[in-house]
Amino acid sequence: MTSLFRLSYAPLFFAGFVGVACCMTHWLNAPLWTLIPLLGLAIGVSFAAEHYCPFEADWNRARGDSQRDTLHALINESLNGLSLMALPWLAVVLPTLDVWPHHWPVLLQLLLAIGWADLGITLMHRASHRYALLWRLHAVHHSPKRLYGFNGLMKHPLHQSLEALAGLGPLLLIGLPVSIASLLAFAIGIQLLLQHSNVDIRVGVLNRLFAWAPVHRYHHIKYGRAGDVNFALFFSFWDHLFGTAFKHPDARVQPDDLGIGSQPDYPDAYLDQLLHPFRTRNKTLKDPQLPPHLVHHRMATRVDGPDQDPAAR
Repeated sequence: MTSLFRLSYAPLFFAGFVGVACCMTHWLNAPLWTLIPLLGLAIGVSFAAEHYCPFEADWNRARGDSQRDTLHALINESLNGLSLMALPWLAVVLPTLDVWPHHWPVLLQLLLAIGWADLGITLMHRASHRYALLWRLHAVHHSPKRLYGFNGLMKHPLHQSLEALAGLGPLLLIGLPVSIASLLAFAIGIQLLLQHSNVDIRVGVLNRLFAWAPVHRYHHIKYGRAGDVNFALFFSFWDHLFGTAFKHPDARVQPDDLGIGSQPDYPDAYLDQLLHPFRTRNKTLKDPQLPPHLVHHRMATRVDGPDQDPAAR
């Protein structure tokens, strides 16, 4: 039973919640605000699944971070909601090409939006690990020392806005409707829960297609540039295309592998995390050495390769 759960959880979680969202808003004509309690239900299911079948039981134990993570989620999702409410006004103000395929079935429209947004967000994510100013904002997301679904919603609001601009900006210019934008925002929330999930997900070859927790955990290791892998939000093939994919059966992320190795004292409080990127002097140390259980040719290339940008750390 547990093996079946490990195999089916991620596909059913994503397809189930996104499918219900599409059904509610487009076939039952439910108001878009009903996606909010549906996301709340998804968070609850995520927590329950993590306790039923954890990847690391220790990551299920709060470390004084529950209130902070809740604030991140509430504020960031509220900002998402306000942004969606502003879309009709933006459609009037901004010139658009109005070439969006409104006549397509809703699922195909959503898939098109996801694919386009995924590329933009992935490129912004890569840039955030290369350029120091962007990294300062993005570092908030990398500061936790445990991974569970809620971490996906833990971002600096300014960095979240930059990702939204990179992912949704081009879509808005070609006439993305508010209803599809709302479903896209919901799908991103569901994907972030899966990407940072503490469920022991085991989906085999699907790791080459979907950027769920089994591949994304390597991205959160604390060993400097070794974690500059698996940037994609939805689809792993972007990382295979860009040469930044990593997944090896002998390299298992351990409980103490997470965080920012060069900033072990990164602030934990919510307001401190919002202000930290703007402080002129952020004390940094040398990145800790990659431990033997993660050493592999691909990881070693990321650590020692010639394309490093030390300013990003």
